[in-house]
Amino acid sequence: DVQLQASGGGLVAAGGSLRLSCVASGATLGAYAVCWFRQAPGKEREGIACIAGSSGSTYYADNEARFTIYSAYAKNTVYLQTNSLQPDDTAVYYCAAKHLDLMDRIDVSQNFDYWGQGTQVTVSS
Repeated sequence: DVQLQASGGGLVAAGGSLRLSCVASGATLGAYAVCWFRQAPGKEREGIACIAGSSGSTYYADNEARFTIYSAYAKNTVYLQTNSLQPDDTAVYYCAAKHLDLMDRIDVSQNFDYWGQGTQVTVSS
């Protein structure tokens, strides 16, 4: 099984940036799609972005230029760079993975098999 460890969250002032990391163990991420999601208090979970295995193809749920997903497969890690953060970005951020062979398309609507524990991002005004 794949184990995912999300980290990099914290408290940041509005306008600041954070780089979130999703480190995998138990499998090589090159064979998986990895996506980032977030869930704010009282709100539904929403998908942010995905990256597809060794191809590096990316998908963004919204035309959100502030967030960038990228990978460092030598470290078995997928990152989410978040810039110009605003209080509305406050949420728990999760990474999730699914084997590419089980996906007919790369997007956040898929049912992901593996989830990290989440990392809290808090943006102060």
